[in-house]
Amino acid sequence: MTDTTRDTAFALTRRTMVEACAATAAVTGLGIPGAGGPASAAPAPGDPAPQMMPMRLTVNGTPHDLILDTRTTLLDALREHLDLNGSKKGCDHGQCGACTVLVGGRRINACLTLAAMHEGDAITTIEGLGTEAALHPLQAAFLHHDGYQCGYCTPGQICSAVGMLAEVEAGWPSHVTGDLTAKAVLTDAEIRERMSGNICRCSAYPNIVAAIRDVAGIDL
Repeated sequence: MTDTTRDTAFALTRRTMVEACAATAAVTGLGIPGAGGPASAAPAPGDPAPQMMPMRLTVNGTPHDLILDTRTTLLDALREHLDLNGSKKGCDHGQCGACTVLVGGRRINACLTLAAMHEGDAITTIEGLGTEAALHPLQAAFLHHDGYQCGYCTPGQICSAVGMLAEVEAGWPSHVTGDLTAKAVLTDAEIRERMSGNICRCSAYPNIVAAIRDVAGIDL
């Protein structure tokens, strides 16, 4: 076999690589829940058993008594155990803001905190801000200004905006605040900076800013 023939015989194309990876996944179940791969593998011998813990979470004014794995995040408790699916799981790393909820009136990423840490706290999700018959002002403003497209990030955007306006009212400065001793002026730059933890992959940012300016009472 010549060098040229050998190179041709062992050359990898994109198609052969994809086919090989697909075949490997099909055989091993790699990363496929329920297929026997790591995603569904049984605990290794000697691994500690899950530690379950009773807790009471007060969400949208209603107390809920739960028994959860101590490793359960607040986001998973809301979505998987309380059927409150408004808070979305986007990145699950605290980078996109889709899971933003209010705890004691302050905005947090629900994917980065454990449910067990919030027993006794007042937790508010998008479902607790308003109803179809009586929308929260920010919900109404997002509708009026088309502050969404696919809508996946919208619950987190609205909850974050509620918390952000409360921070402004309390006199909290942002990274772009020029005078730390004066009351913050909610310019577009301030809004964008304060909302920068919430990503809209559809890029509806101008309309989101307009909705927040509207609720804040700023002339458009």
